[in-house]
Amino acid sequence: MSKSHASVLNTKWIVTNRGKKNKVNSQKPYLWLVEKEHTISGKIEDVGIIFLTNKECPFSCLMCDLWKNTTDKKVSVGAIPNQIEFALQRMPKVKHLKLYNSGSFFDKNAIPEEDYEKIASLLSNFETVIVESHPKFINKRCLKFSELLKPSLQVAIGLEIANDEILGKLNKQMTMDDFKWSVNFLSKNKIKSRAFILLKPPFLSESEGVLWAKKSLDFAFDSGVECCTVIPVRTGNGALDYLLKKGDFSLPEIPSLETVLEYGIKLNKGRVFADVWDLELFSNCENCLDKRISRLTEMNLNQKINKKVICDCNVNFIDN
Repeated sequence: MSKSHASVLNTKWIVTNRGKKNKVNSQKPYLWLVEKEHTISGKIEDVGIIFLTNKECPFSCLMCDLWKNTTDKKVSVGAIPNQIEFALQRMPKVKHLKLYNSGSFFDKNAIPEEDYEKIASLLSNFETVIVESHPKFINKRCLKFSELLKPSLQVAIGLEIANDEILGKLNKQMTMDDFKWSVNFLSKNKIKSRAFILLKPPFLSESEGVLWAKKSLDFAFDSGVECCTVIPVRTGNGALDYLLKKGDFSLPEIPSLETVLEYGIKLNKGRVFADVWDLELFSNCENCLDKRISRLTEMNLNQKINKKVICDCNVNFIDN
């Protein structure tokens, strides 16, 4: 990338390259589902996920596409509890629940503090509740919500990559120290945390993407997180599509995701998951795609390394 282009990779440039948002209803979540997860107890259990319709995140990260299902304005008091109740009435009963709001749960312009008590009441029968937050919103509001909450609270934080230079290029508006401080703050207050880690963000080669994902797992666990999810970076948000055409980004390969997941499980420092959504985007081989998805899914659930998939498509793949 040229220096002149690097200088305009800011919020304005990122937003300018977007497409249109999807139509959403502030009184209903835009999606809810149940999936199996290897829980902290060591059991494989059903976990509910509610994707809350919420105000767009104030941080316009280069790789993010969550803005597609957000509102332009702050939702009204009562809207978030209404959404949660709406989804819970339609979901099977589960012990664990993730509330993802396309931003930060503790952003006062996203989830009104006035709704904390009602939300906590709706979640009283769960064992675990997981929310997401940018490090800059990890503060006393976390403690306030945790005190109201009967279930155990866990906060998912987007580390993305343990490299301050790349974090800057991603417009993440945080540093590795910010992440570490946030995890430490939560830990001191007996709140567990998990990290999102990107596989091959822009400006990295395939081997560099694998290397930095491994380093990011090391950093996240050393910082004190209990769990990590590795997410292969995809196009579709406008900015990454542009960088793809310019040669500053290319989609990661599934064998790279397998390699990073294997590394994380071998660390034996906490649970490690690979994001298996839309994995067909990262494969050019129909012969082994289903087998690779099955392998990744089984390793996610069992936290054990399964036999490798052998295929001609990755005969030259270097296991970094």
